[in-house]
Amino acid sequence: MTKFAKDEFDRVPQNSTRQGVHRDAQETSRPSLWPILTVGAVALVLGLVAFLILPRLGLVAPGASSSVSTPAPQETSAAPSASPTESGSAPVASGEPTPNETPSDTPSATPSGAPLDKTTAVAVYNGTSTAGLAGRVAGLVQGDGWALGTVGNWGGIPQQASVIFYNAPGQKANADALATLLGITNVVESPDVQQPLVVVVGPGYQ
Repeated sequence: MTKFAKDEFDRVPQNSTRQGVHRDAQETSRPSLWPILTVGAVALVLGLVAFLILPRLGLVAPGASSSVSTPAPQETSAAPSASPTESGSAPVASGEPTPNETPSDTPSATPSGAPLDKTTAVAVYNGTSTAGLAGRVAGLVQGDGWALGTVGNWGGIPQQASVIFYNAPGQKANADALATLLGITNVVESPDVQQPLVVVVGPGYQ
């Protein structure tokens, strides 16, 4: 028993709840780790983006150097090449014909100024029904200094006009000379004829 007199604090009801200041066992609250982990993950993602993507986009700080090396542009020479390329052709002087051009004054295989060979025998045939026409033309040929070959009637394909046949390109000049002498405009090269020069007097010959 206490030696002090009882007061109002000593009268405690039997079934009353506690009053006054007291400590109750409370569960200690632990700090949550999710906010810290979230902030760390976001920071890591931002760091990777800044390290990998921003340099490719050119968004780099002024003092920072990009890890991607750009090749230096190659210098091209503005001066023209002294030697022509393989694909180009060398320039041709204006006064010379190119290989594809044919000069207008190129002589033919049998030029008109070639020397005549009047020793070549000339055959004269009458291709008409006029008697003695082959002999008359043969006289003109012989009188011009040509050697005469066969003189007679024509037995080949009937001709509609007078014609001179020659059987080789070398006889072209002789055939042209005979055509001028006799006034015949039809001159034909024919390897089928057996004689070098053949004159067939056709209808209408004067």
